[in-house]
Amino acid sequence: MNVGQKVLELLKREIPQIDYERYIKNLVFDEEMSRSNIIYYTAPNMLAAKWIKTKYKEKIAHLFELQNGIKPDVDIIVGKAKNIAASVHQQNDHKVHANTKSTKLNPSFTFESFIVGDSNQFAYTTSKSAAEKPGEQYNPLFIYGGVGLGKTHLLQAIGNYHLGQGKTVIYTTLEQFMNSFTSHLRSQTMDRFREKFRECDLLLIDDIQFLSRKEQTQEEFFHTFNELHNAKKQIVMTSDRQPNKIAGLVDRLKSRFEWGLMADIQPPGLETKIAIIQKKCELDGIRLEKDIINYIATHMGDNIREIEGTIIKLNALSSMLNQPITMEFTKNAIKDQLKEKKESVTIDDIIKIVSRELNVKPSDIKSNKRHKNVVNARRIVIYLARNLTPNSMPQIALYFGMKDHSAISHTMKKINEIIENDENFKVQLEELSNKVNTDTGDDYN
Repeated sequence: MNVGQKVLELLKREIPQIDYERYIKNLVFDEEMSRSNIIYYTAPNMLAAKWIKTKYKEKIAHLFELQNGIKPDVDIIVGKAKNIAASVHQQNDHKVHANTKSTKLNPSFTFESFIVGDSNQFAYTTSKSAAEKPGEQYNPLFIYGGVGLGKTHLLQAIGNYHLGQGKTVIYTTLEQFMNSFTSHLRSQTMDRFREKFRECDLLLIDDIQFLSRKEQTQEEFFHTFNELHNAKKQIVMTSDRQPNKIAGLVDRLKSRFEWGLMADIQPPGLETKIAIIQKKCELDGIRLEKDIINYIATHMGDNIREIEGTIIKLNALSSMLNQPITMEFTKNAIKDQLKEKKESVTIDDIIKIVSRELNVKPSDIKSNKRHKNVVNARRIVIYLARNLTPNSMPQIALYFGMKDHSAISHTMKKINEIIENDENFKVQLEELSNKVNTDTGDDYN
């Protein structure tokens, strides 16, 4: 019995029998597609897939964690869709050379489906250049940024770009690379390991930061890197931090990772998040009103993976309960996902976040400067301070060195007028308010 089937047997003991018989019993574990960080099951139809994702996805992930020590993402796909995908892969196989090798890539991770904004424009452009001119420009390409911002999407988009062109594409997580290395080392078949990883045209490595303190794996990867780079084969890596910030990474690897180009992905701005939600709805045939899209964008943080999961959850619940997706429905459905608010908010907290988001120096906000962007930021801070802190208007006036509370009263009136006439400003204000309540205000890596 494989681990996927074992997890379903464990789940059977913890859920109502009717749920197991009606839905879980018909799941099939896709061992070939599954990886350590993402698990695939096949369901007989879309309704069952959505229902299981909504109700038992987290439970299944937890049971996998108990088995393997790693909590993966869990995806439930429809059997028919899988067959279509397999057919497409078979057609592609006829177009490429007989010795073409590739690892499983998510076919939806393409450059066309990636939403570009100011926060990821550089990473997107350099990834596309590396795909179009592999081994010639930006080699290696090192993409870094926080969780759920699109690093894996770009990495696999590069691989998908080359599928069907006779290229040998290897996509792997660092954990899979390490496990494969250990397995071949034990079985004394390192020649096969090296043949696989050193004779490919593109090597795509996800989560390279886990090389930290793995001395033997670092030694092997060092030689693999050199072989590929000398042969002008494209290497692309992702990480949650820059090479020089990966503790326990030997200097010669840090140096090589910096040979090519490093591209960071920052948390998306509000407009980018809205565009991502709209694109996801378009791809999945989900209809959401503008105010609901704005609510999700302003309240769900910056993790794109979580935002997309929220949209899927809303659609699944709507289908199962036969209810339209209204604002009230949305708030009730995702209330448990929203981060807990900070117990106490200070004006300094607000200034730190507003200055970061609006690119204005904290010292300028506290000053008497009258530049338009500084005045706008100061007004927003005053408005948020009045609404999110226990400070009275005289106390806020004292903080900013104003004569009396009348200036604060005038600012509040002005902000409320703008809110009434500018929907975009209202949404921006809501997002900033949510960030103050949920964000620590620390800088991103």
